[in-house]
Amino acid sequence: MRAEELKALQKEAIEEVLAAYPEKTAKNRSKHLGVGAPDDESQKTCGGVRSNKKSAPGVMTQRGCAYAGSKGVVWGPVKDMVHISHGPIGCGQYSRGGRRNYYIGTTGVDTFVTVNFSTDFQERDIVFGGDKKLQQAIDEINDLFPLNHGITVQSECPIGLIGDDIQAAARKKSAETGKTVVAVSCEGFRGVSQSLGHHIANDTIRDIMFPLSDEVNKDFVATPYDVAIIGDYNIGGDAWSSRILLEEMGLRVIAQWSGDSTFKEITAGPKAKLNLLHCYRSMNYVARHMEKEYGIPWMEYNFFGPSKIEASLRAIAKHFGPEIEKKAEEVIAKYKAITEAVIAKYKPRLEGKTVMLYVGGLRSRHIIGAYEDLGMEVIGLGYEFAHDDDYQRTKEEVSGSVLVYDDVNEYELEKFVDKLRPDLVASGVKEKYVFQKMGLPFRQMHSWDYSGPYHGYDGFAIFARDIEMAVNSPVWAHNTAPWD
Repeated sequence: MRAEELKALQKEAIEEVLAAYPEKTAKNRSKHLGVGAPDDESQKTCGGVRSNKKSAPGVMTQRGCAYAGSKGVVWGPVKDMVHISHGPIGCGQYSRGGRRNYYIGTTGVDTFVTVNFSTDFQERDIVFGGDKKLQQAIDEINDLFPLNHGITVQSECPIGLIGDDIQAAARKKSAETGKTVVAVSCEGFRGVSQSLGHHIANDTIRDIMFPLSDEVNKDFVATPYDVAIIGDYNIGGDAWSSRILLEEMGLRVIAQWSGDSTFKEITAGPKAKLNLLHCYRSMNYVARHMEKEYGIPWMEYNFFGPSKIEASLRAIAKHFGPEIEKKAEEVIAKYKAITEAVIAKYKPRLEGKTVMLYVGGLRSRHIIGAYEDLGMEVIGLGYEFAHDDDYQRTKEEVSGSVLVYDDVNEYELEKFVDKLRPDLVASGVKEKYVFQKMGLPFRQMHSWDYSGPYHGYDGFAIFARDIEMAVNSPVWAHNTAPWD
């Protein structure tokens, strides 16, 4: 399809969706839908869309909540701390172990990521309060799991509604036990999405963890090449793949958080010479604080696909000078033959195929380059909880006309996909089976559809294999949607 025809089809898709809405809803949603292009100077953000606004009432948003942003993303993957879901059991169970944050350790002994700790609120706790129950839970945890290095309290919606003072309870138990207890007021109703939960969690790291840095890291010996990986949650082992490349080019990773991270690593954050930020949306707040407070510069990096890996390695190396730059080139050369073989194998089978993306607050733009390395074209993308600066950054990544949809609901996404008929849809688990029933190949891009890692050179080989298997599987030719 020619570029002009594609752009016209994308605009037509938006018009058809908006025509189905009442006037007020159509006006609201029109601000979050657009057609973007890298050379469109009239658009400040990709597609000119607005973001980080309340979802339209009555539609099925794909967003999560502030609790999910704190417990499921920022704090939950910290492996040697216990994370209590303070409230009814449902939120804790739903958020337990769903994102495949890989970690090394003995579960239930010195690592606790996939264990569900909950205060299991009942009706009486709503009436009489749950402070005593929380304190009892902290005591039980310290008795049962004495090797934990601290506890976080992740508050669910009822806590804010009934006014439980979790901060006071945390201070009391921290003083009694000598272990750090972090109270995170991340009730799900706060903000418009999980994005505020990231921010709240970042603030607790800033206020509680960083002041412990010198005390916890008394034996720390600095080098000129100390870096911290921030905002990588080690989905399927991603952070490990990234760490390999950084260490091969001569850097020392003193902390990676929060995937496979520890209490000590987070407190070591202020010791880094450079912060390497993977997930901008979830961790830029704390990176900016560290730059202002400790003078630690930060930079984004992207290890999805060889083109972006090479660019990121060179940008990181440039910060440290000629010696590291030379080693970075050696790393790139080392893996060149491997990536060329992967591309030679899979690109002929994927060349010209189209993909539509809808993921979180970062990956839709980060993953574009990896698809393009395989010859695929991104024709639609959006985010669940991105902010305007995310869409500004997205404009720099797209190479052609794209349909842009912020906080897209189920109705819109189905209509857009049906109209554009991409060769692949890459989104979250809630959307997976709808599009597979439509007879469209799908990859779940929140936790790699139980595959991975996708970061790094080794990860690119796995990514290319998975995408090719999805797109070219013969099963789609034999599938008819139930409603057809």
